Amino acid sequence: MKRWRVRDVMTEPVVSVGDDTPYREIVDTLAEHGISAVPVVDSFDRVHGVVSESDLLHKVEFSDGAVEPRLFEGRRRRAARTKAAGAVARDLMSAPAITAMPDTPIAVAARRMESEQVTRLPVVNELGRLVGIVTRGDLLRVFRRSDAEIRRDVVDEVLRKVLSVEPGTIRVMVHKGVVTIEGRVDRRSAAALAIRVSHTIPGVVGVVDKLEHRYDDTAAPTRSAA
Repeated sequence: MKRWRVRDVMTEPVVSVGDDTPYREIVDTLAEHGISAVPVVDSFDRVHGVVSESDLLHKVEFSDGAVEPRLFEGRRRRAARTKAAGAVARDLMSAPAITAMPDTPIAVAARRMESEQVTRLPVVNELGRLVGIVTRGDLLRVFRRSDAEIRRDVVDEVLRKVLSVEPGTIRVMVHKGVVTIEGRVDRRSAAALAIRVSHTIPGVVGVVDKLEHRYDDTAAPTRSAA
């Protein structure tokens, strides 16, 4: 079974801008390509940061002069005001960039996006050079796998490798990514492991457990009376 990694879903080549790219040119680049952010790179394509629409919007936010500086302004508010005055990418970008490498598992990439509160990750090689970009939407591509592909993986990984049974002994059905497994196995522990592994199959939305077991090998043995 193929374990999906960032390289399987990332977009390449990547639209990027340089450190000295002017504000207006960044706005034009986003509009031209229908994107909401661009990595900022140096002359060696090493990623320094990311400029997003939210970074650019600070200039609009402060454009009417209605928001006066506060005596005790928070760090985020000061950063927003600084970006509002920025004229080129290095002054506008969010840095350092939160990145991933091509071999990063997509689950790790998703957790990184969540923990860092970002919607995209520039993808870099071992030299820090930009090779792609992955968005939340890209990570969701794994759930576009067909039911037939998912079922094949369940049969290979669960029936053959975990349960060591031939196809037909246990019934596997997949509908819109939801896997249903029914039948009877010898041990309860094997049934539980089969369900856990099924959840890890790329593209699986959920698992309906209809497996039965002949005996419970997880129960604590009872002591006989003296």
